[in-house]
Amino acid sequence: MEYAIGKAGRVAAARLFEGENLYDCIESIASKEQIKCAAVLITGGIRKADVVVGPKVETPKIEPNFFNFTGPGETLGVGTIYCDEGVPKLHIHAGIGRGEVHIVGCPRGGASVFLILEVTIIEIVGINAAREKDPQTGLKLLRVASC
Repeated sequence: MEYAIGKAGRVAAARLFEGENLYDCIESIASKEQIKCAAVLITGGIRKADVVVGPKVETPKIEPNFFNFTGPGETLGVGTIYCDEGVPKLHIHAGIGRGEVHIVGCPRGGASVFLILEVTIIEIVGINAAREKDPQTGLKLLRVASC
């Protein structure tokens, strides 16, 4: 286990509009405001997204299993922002649903907003954290250290 203790810094609140891309908008705020580490909360609507709902296979290399969500639907999610090669990158997991379709996973693939998506970004200061390529999995995984 790796961990570090930080403090809450600035808090950003945003409203995303119909058709906007979840990742583009949140990463744009983080980049503009130079937010390197943060917790992210979202609530509102998702129009569509390709959602990773677990691995298809674990070995020899993890292969993601995608579910194509076509809404509109409701969503509630939590995530983080940490830098990947010096650039703030969002990693978020969410529950998304409409009617009888309910999924939990990592929305990707053009995750676009339906009507409104409320976003809260809580900056974390006082830690050194970034995503780095893990040689075993080939994935960019979080590395954490105290400043």
